[in-house]
Amino acid sequence: MNRLSSTVLTGVLALTAVVPVTVASPAVAGVRATAVTASPSEFAATRITAAPRTDQHAHPEILSVRGAGPFRIGARFDRLSAAGLIDWVAPGCTGVVHAGVTGDWAGVILLAFRDGRLVEVGTATVPPRSPSGASVGMSFDQLEEIYGPRGSLIWNDAGDESAYLVRFGSRVELFTGHPIRSGVGYFQVGPASFVERTFRQGRSC
Repeated sequence: MNRLSSTVLTGVLALTAVVPVTVASPAVAGVRATAVTASPSEFAATRITAAPRTDQHAHPEILSVRGAGPFRIGARFDRLSAAGLIDWVAPGCTGVVHAGVTGDWAGVILLAFRDGRLVEVGTATVPPRSPSGASVGMSFDQLEEIYGPRGSLIWNDAGDESAYLVRFGSRVELFTGHPIRSGVGYFQVGPASFVERTFRQGRSC
């Protein structure tokens, strides 16, 4: 099965900022799952906004190659679920599960697990920002000003989609385009073996 497209991921994230979203699938590790009614085209047209927060001091700010808040790269799905931090799940390819979260990061990030371990954290909102200050909404030129020789513009294997990649050892920050306007629309982090490979190949398995 092909990976969730960046358009669908962006739409799901935008919808979770407004209403709880769950995806039709069998429950995973006791996590509830009901149906999403919006189509991919409706996702693409959804305005990207973060849910209002009454406590601004709790507002998530930083997404790094280590992860975000309690959602650390390599964390086990079952432990995050048992802690009540997983909201909904959407099975992808064999061994891959996409998930939404609860708490301060709800409506802000999406997760991807492979074989039960967290391998990707992504966002379509601002904040969070990278530790260097990069975020969704910036242009690739702005990213170049921030990262200089540490980053580079890359293309997928099909040659029809570009992204900005920053390497940190075996992990990466990846900034991909927006489905309906110019500039960065999605910012994700995780092992290059998953995040970069998924972008280049257009699939997550």
